Amino acid sequence: MKETFDAIVIGAGVVGSAIARELSRYQLKTAVLEKNLDVCNETSGRNSAVVHGGFAYDTGTLKARFCVAGNQMMEQLSKELDFPFIRCGKVLVGNTDEDMAQLKRTMDQGAKNGAAGLELIDTDKLHQLVPAVVGKFAMWSKTSGILDPFLFTVGLAENAHANGVSFYFDREVTGISRETGEDGKTHSHYVLDTPHGQFKARWVINAAGLGCKKISDMLGIAGYRVIGSKGHYIILKKELGALLPMPVYPVPSNTYMGIHVTPTVDGNVTVGPDADTVDEFSYYGVPQANMDYLAESAKSLWPHIRKEDQIRNFSGILPKWVDENGVIQDFKIEIKDDIAPNAVNLVGIESPGLTGAVPIAQYVVELMREREDFQENPQFNPVRKGITRFAACTRKEQAALIAENPDYSDIICQCEEITRAELLAAIHNPLGVTTMTGLKYRTRAMMGGCQAGFCQMKIEQLLEQELGISEKDVCYSRKGSWLLAGKLRDGQA
Repeated sequence: MKETFDAIVIGAGVVGSAIARELSRYQLKTAVLEKNLDVCNETSGRNSAVVHGGFAYDTGTLKARFCVAGNQMMEQLSKELDFPFIRCGKVLVGNTDEDMAQLKRTMDQGAKNGAAGLELIDTDKLHQLVPAVVGKFAMWSKTSGILDPFLFTVGLAENAHANGVSFYFDREVTGISRETGEDGKTHSHYVLDTPHGQFKARWVINAAGLGCKKISDMLGIAGYRVIGSKGHYIILKKELGALLPMPVYPVPSNTYMGIHVTPTVDGNVTVGPDADTVDEFSYYGVPQANMDYLAESAKSLWPHIRKEDQIRNFSGILPKWVDENGVIQDFKIEIKDDIAPNAVNLVGIESPGLTGAVPIAQYVVELMREREDFQENPQFNPVRKGITRFAACTRKEQAALIAENPDYSDIICQCEEITRAELLAAIHNPLGVTTMTGLKYRTRAMMGGCQAGFCQMKIEQLLEQELGISEKDVCYSRKGSWLLAGKLRDGQA
């Protein structure tokens, strides 16, 4: 029997999770269908983790509008959802007359977009802000910042769940059909096919990210061309973080912000991205040539990049909607009443989707409310409390935590000082995640200098014990990404 909902969101990235949270403000039975085993497994967690100022997007576009709005509300969201956000600013560094002219154009565009805190600065001010930077002048964006994209998305999803939204993982939508009313013409419900049964809903929201074109086609809204822009990154160890107080960017082109160096909220430094056009949306490998190119290119901005300081690499893919000439388009957020009534179709939600996720979600819900009267949920609570980070506590606070729960005294991940208590909280999180990366992104376990060399198997065993599953059932991230493939010899794992 199909379970019936008022609204189903397809995709549990940052935008889909934000939409789910906004829908939970109303008396609606809402569900989220996600093809992966956790939230934030694709574009939402594979980016620079920068909160943009809003100056880089054409005036009058949805990208500019939502970026500025999202930037302005990020402190409040950080307090409500308990995720780290630092308004550290960023600089766009130049050296030539052409660079200065481009920065002035960027300043002008930012002012028209409503972006605050933009200032052209000279060499002395630039080196005061970022002592190690190479450059003669810069545009300083004072309101830009950095956040943890995983915890932002987790916060949105957990808060949506606490307010009544159901999340279903490993539910890739493979087909969509429509049911009509008794008159045979009026829209009644959508029926969504997944490998684990069908779901039924009056409203469907396509927040599928990299899968947006596929879902759009299923809804009958065809004709969009979506390409993948793959960006590669390298991660530097924490010792380098003290030398980089804010992101450092080159002067941007009209379509690309360039390879930049960015501190993380936890003290690491990321270098990237480059931008390769790809047709394959599921391969995240990082070739050595790309890593070398990133390091050499970024040294012209920030020279403290050495191969021995690199601890990991990753990549992400942006779904870019382009026209017949390959020109990148604005966000598309639409309801085609004549083709797919009660379906909100989001196409090409790329950067600044992380910054603008909540304004995007608010816009989606307003489009829905223009067509249907939603009753507010009087029990809606915007506050979500995350996992207490033991390493971030004072000695007095740590002692109090240990006195209350002895599991805080058992440090499993030495590099990041992650305790058994934090890992247990992550395992038993409200969304019910069962993967190693689900624990990694919620706690930072396995993210230190050894890159899980010493703690991974301890964490894997803890996951087995707490969930009552076999070692053969533990996945690293995606379905089929088995952590263990077999035994070395009889009697040994």
